[in-house]
Amino acid sequence: MSTALETEEHQALRAAVAALGKRYGRDYMTTVIREGSHTDELWAEAAKLGYLGVNLPEEYGGGGGGMAELSIVLEELGAAGSPLLMMIVSPAICGTVIARFGTDEQKRKWLPGLADGSLTMAFGITEPDAGSNSHRITTTARRDGTGPDADWLLTGRKVFVSGVDIADATLIVGRTEDARSGNLKPCLFIVPREAPGFGRNQIDMELHAPEKQFELVLDDVRLPADALVGDEDAGLLQLFAGLNPERIMTAAFGIGMGRFALSKAVEYARTRQVWKAPIGSHQAIAHPLATAHIDLELSRLMMQKAARLYDDGDDVGAGEAANMAKYAAGEACVKAVDQAVHTLGGNGLTREYGLASLITASRVARIAPVSREMILNYVSHQTLGLPKSY
Repeated sequence: MSTALETEEHQALRAAVAALGKRYGRDYMTTVIREGSHTDELWAEAAKLGYLGVNLPEEYGGGGGGMAELSIVLEELGAAGSPLLMMIVSPAICGTVIARFGTDEQKRKWLPGLADGSLTMAFGITEPDAGSNSHRITTTARRDGTGPDADWLLTGRKVFVSGVDIADATLIVGRTEDARSGNLKPCLFIVPREAPGFGRNQIDMELHAPEKQFELVLDDVRLPADALVGDEDAGLLQLFAGLNPERIMTAAFGIGMGRFALSKAVEYARTRQVWKAPIGSHQAIAHPLATAHIDLELSRLMMQKAARLYDDGDDVGAGEAANMAKYAAGEACVKAVDQAVHTLGGNGLTREYGLASLITASRVARIAPVSREMILNYVSHQTLGLPKSY
């Protein structure tokens, strides 16, 4: 992959993370999945080297960088076959939201641990009956008493929340009632894993990954006043401050996976010989792989644009670019994996080559955290100015 547009520091970071990923690779990931364990060793080493917190403020133990740096880390780990899904959630979403909007106490409590990997946070927004419509979120928080120090009581349900079993807390998107208008407005709450009334049930997924998916049930979970992140009136701004990094990092996840699959296919096509020449010499094999490479490169360019805009503080511009990057990377990832499996033929469906499981995994980049259709809605409404159908 060409990196000429990146700074020397970014190129050095990319090379260093690639070396780390190579030491672990796809075999490590498949072993972890088969044993039902977690990627503790890779997570700890990435943290020790400063990669997990590269986007967090230096004063709290982070690297002082942004999404440009963090997306490089996830992409290169993915290209090596060992992506860390919780990077999307813990440092990118939760770390960013707390760094930008958290109180000083919240920053002191959470950011050093998120930066050095000793603390992990999950993120809960999706609900069974809301899907992509965040305006239908029914998880609500109400004050138990009056005054700024009154506890919160949080009630509702969430689905498809990654890694709750290994997370010290979950950043939950709920809604509170606006005292002036009576309307519900979004707010974010930090809910400790062992909080009374905070229940979780693992969802049985066909997707094979170290990170498990959970349904959450919040039954009048009592939280202290300072569990609310930032300003109660800035909920929507805070929410999108987390969702844009989520889309950028999901793009990195997809690009990394696509690169891994493509590299396996290219290696195979160079050496596999059925007739007189390697199969990669045939254009029916070579051209689709070349197309997959082009699509991944284009996706990365949009991801880099989104990261740059976000790191420069342009939330509106970053929102458009992050959605486009996520869409492009999801499509490129699925097509790269599909073509890689097809290139290997029957071998593409064996465990030995490690590509078949990616057929399911690659769909994640299309579906989560927002479907490609909702991104097309966003672009058609926000960018092109077309009327809404909903």
